[in-house]
Amino acid sequence: MKRLILLAAAALLAGGAAAAAQAAIPVYGFLVKNTYPHDPDAFTQGLFYTDGILYESTGLNGKSSVRKTDLKTGKVLMKTDIASDYFGEGITDVGNTIVGLTWTSHVGFVFDKATLKMKQTFSYPGEGWGLANNGSDVFMSDGSAVIRVLNPKTLAEVRRIQVTAEGKPIDRLNEMEWVDGELYANVWGSDVIARIDPASGKVVGWIDLAGLLDEKSRASGTADVLNGIAYDGKKKRLFVTGKLWPKLFEIELVRRQPR
Repeated sequence: MKRLILLAAAALLAGGAAAAAQAAIPVYGFLVKNTYPHDPDAFTQGLFYTDGILYESTGLNGKSSVRKTDLKTGKVLMKTDIASDYFGEGITDVGNTIVGLTWTSHVGFVFDKATLKMKQTFSYPGEGWGLANNGSDVFMSDGSAVIRVLNPKTLAEVRRIQVTAEGKPIDRLNEMEWVDGELYANVWGSDVIARIDPASGKVVGWIDLAGLLDEKSRASGTADVLNGIAYDGKKKRLFVTGKLWPKLFEIELVRRQPR
């Protein structure tokens, strides 16, 4: 499983990211504005919010799905299960459709946004991790330090963005979200989100969410890593959650003073 394979390396990355951040890159903590229920059986892979609905994709073979969820109650309003052959990954909306990835199958799916019915498939080389869009481009992560830029109509790759912090590549970029001109990306296996300038690929901020989920939930043995970023552009609300987390949080970022 991805968690077992990469956990140790990701922990090292998180420590390195924090050190680099204190040297020059701004670091942000958080204030919790609201807390909402979240399906504790949802192995969250993709997340976005639009038109009053929270859309989520889940992973694991035999448990992968795409779903619509009520933000306030956490109730699943509609769900489409993905065949057990596939390990579902990130999603994003493109017009009236939802585009989704799978981890190692080299196959993506396109769903009708209203009904969640599958419309077509597409293929890509390498692994699929996270997706986001800015209305004109689709951004795809593959677990490396590279973000692929896709044509939203054909889903063909048109270019790549190399992500760096202080000149060093930052890999294990996972679930992503477009937030006011920046790409926010979970750094897999850590409690860190990278704020990325899409023009240069440089990390322009680190978001440290250590301690967001209470120790009791962490100690339960079921809560997995931080993963899942959604943004309500109209009301400027930022939401985050994690794999198998029982809660979803609306947070406000607070810049920390350099030490």
